[in-house]
Amino acid sequence: MANAFAPQSLIRCQLSRHGATAGIFQPKQWRASLASPNPKSLFAEENRSRLIGWSLAGALALGLSLAGPDFADAKIGVNKPALLPKEFSPVIDVAGFLSPGQEIRLVQKIAELEKNTGYKLRILAQNYPDTPGLAVKDFWHVDENTIVFVADPTFGNILHFNVGELIHANVPHNFWSRVSGKYGNMFYWKEKGEEAAIEAAVTAISKCLTEPNSTNCSEIQL
Repeated sequence: MANAFAPQSLIRCQLSRHGATAGIFQPKQWRASLASPNPKSLFAEENRSRLIGWSLAGALALGLSLAGPDFADAKIGVNKPALLPKEFSPVIDVAGFLSPGQEIRLVQKIAELEKNTGYKLRILAQNYPDTPGLAVKDFWHVDENTIVFVADPTFGNILHFNVGELIHANVPHNFWSRVSGKYGNMFYWKEKGEEAAIEAAVTAISKCLTEPNSTNCSEIQL
């Protein structure tokens, strides 16, 4: 699969889906198109799943959008099922960022979040290209209620998100870039560690999704 985005462009890709940039249909546009059976709406509906798939591929593959011979291979989406755990887990740490205790805490937070909200948070910690990549889509049964959180410091910012459509309607559009900017920047994770950036992001996400209409989504606290 050749549509893989760099981490920097991934956030822009995600934000474009809820209004920050142009180029990808927004949720409101989808609802309007489904209500109006005209050629444009039919085209939009037909391509909706493709757009979601491309965006997810960017989150999982973390390829480069740069041109040049050195980056030709990096544009190919990674798909390595052999790197998946043998048993189901919402946290896959192929990079070794997390201690066993930290991973247990994250699994517990994720389970509590899913119980309280119905939203599924899934974490993949990796160092591209050492990643199961697209194989996690089926492993986790990724759907429109799923957040795929890819922690990869390869290109600078460590935090990358692919957010399901149903979650977009309840979360402020700039929340994900705020979390990424605060906890994913290189200064933060190099000083405090990759694991600290991951845990801080999960805490912020849990608070926001539990009370999406509160300041938990608009004000990211350290």
